[in-house]
Amino acid sequence: MPIKMKTILIVRLSFLSILIIAAVYVFYNEVFKEQEVVAAKVGYTAPDFTLKHLDRIEQTLSDHGGKGIVLNFWATYCPPCEKEMPYLENAYQKYKNQGVDILAVNVAEPTLLVNQYVTNKNLTFQILLDRDGVVAEQYQVQNLPITFFIDSNGEIIDKVSGELTEAKLKKGIEMIQP
Repeated sequence: MPIKMKTILIVRLSFLSILIIAAVYVFYNEVFKEQEVVAAKVGYTAPDFTLKHLDRIEQTLSDHGGKGIVLNFWATYCPPCEKEMPYLENAYQKYKNQGVDILAVNVAEPTLLVNQYVTNKNLTFQILLDRDGVVAEQYQVQNLPITFFIDSNGEIIDKVSGELTEAKLKKGIEMIQP
């Protein structure tokens, strides 16, 4: 084969290789790129989610539109979480007919354990199960407990990291009560 033909063949193969590499790169980026995480920050709309309640009925955050929402992330092994539960129960009883819902999201614990805990504590507000921790990740929960106060428009008005006191809970509810 003459040198000129070899040179043309090498150039064509090089060009074809570059095209194939570019196509693979674009395909890889489209298929495997990370999804943008919508941060749960004060002043922003609360990320929507759907979780199952202890009775296996699905609850979606946006179903509570028009109401203020106290969104609490907790676990049975967490002593500060345990201290908050009576405050949340009392607030639920006081505000349930005044446009405020309390949603307590248990993070990654077995349903049986959560059910026993809720029964022993006589909790009547909604307990949602984040079995795989996806919603906790969505809300960037790093430590428990953490509570978000969401107004009737779905905006996060305040966030309390760590144990809630009765005063903090009351103040948060006053900010979100329709």
